[in-house]
Amino acid sequence: MALEIRKKQKENIQGMVRRFQKAVQQAGILLQVRKKQFVKKQKSENMKKKSALRRVETKKKYEALRKLKKI
Repeated sequence: MALEIRKKQKENIQGMVRRFQKAVQQAGILLQVRKKQFVKKQKSENMKKKSALRRVETKKKYEALRKLKKI
């Protein structure tokens, strides 16, 4: 989705930038880029399992320390 804006004869830079911004807005390019910016990658099955095990281990340690009144 390439946009090509060429400078018209006797057109200043501000006018060309204004036309470019309008073309980008009408094409919806900015919305697509913003949507892609915040998409998170899915974790692999191994990573999900590792993080779940880490949570369980941390919870066990926390409970043990709480029973010993160290927290």
